[in-house]
Amino acid sequence: MARINQGGAPMASPEHDSGQLPHFVRSFGWGVVAWLPVIILLVAWEVVARSGTVTPFMLPTLTRVFERMGSELVSGELPIAVGLTLWRALAGFVIAAVLGIALGLAMARNRFFYWFFDPIISVGFPIPKIAFLPILVLWLGFFDLSKITMIAFNTIFPVVTATIVGVYSVEKEIIWSARNLGTSERGMLWEILLPAAMPQIFTGLQVALPIALIVGVLTEMAMGGYGVGGSMQTASRMADSLGVFAGIFEIAVVGYVMVKLMAMLRRHLLRWHQESQEPTTV
Repeated sequence: MARINQGGAPMASPEHDSGQLPHFVRSFGWGVVAWLPVIILLVAWEVVARSGTVTPFMLPTLTRVFERMGSELVSGELPIAVGLTLWRALAGFVIAAVLGIALGLAMARNRFFYWFFDPIISVGFPIPKIAFLPILVLWLGFFDLSKITMIAFNTIFPVVTATIVGVYSVEKEIIWSARNLGTSERGMLWEILLPAAMPQIFTGLQVALPIALIVGVLTEMAMGGYGVGGSMQTASRMADSLGVFAGIFEIAVVGYVMVKLMAMLRRHLLRWHQESQEPTTV
């Protein structure tokens, strides 16, 4: 409860003043706790690497990995490699997102599209699609076109299935009410179905985005060229374990930032939805 001083002005209560610091401390503490497993893993990495249990070739120290990343950053090699990998991953992801949402909407609203594509999606989803890489190399060569195509091919499946599930999850009463009000098919799609299905669609996009990065790195390892995966493959061939571990750390950081940015974009675009008031694990 607030107190009144001699001049009649309200004074903050001691409980209110003392409650500010504990709230900040609790927030900071929960942040540390959330990252504690990663911190423990990194500390264990450094301890084991310095203990002599393994050779520096098998497990270089974390400080040396950071030094290697710093030298690559200064030389410009790191920004170029990360930029090329991101370009391919995001290009394939965007293509898969656009085509996947369009195909999912068509399958959910048109019986012919559903009849034709449902068996293809059902068979193609569980197949390890990286096995098609030699075929794409024969057709498209070793350059970015084949890598981006492989990324889009791998990432389109979760987008399609999430879009179909999202459209089917729209309450039938909403669709019936819109039709009774004279809503056209185009209006039904853009004003009713697509907004209502956006949470499920974003879930599919959040699944597809890390897949795009993973497949992008794998294609660079298999096909060569510039990029994080290509740099790691070159380092492996040269028995440069420090370069391989630096590449692993770079991929981890880039992947984490991509996932967090996608989660932020989801919260921003779906701030009207009830899920924005609920906690998320992403």
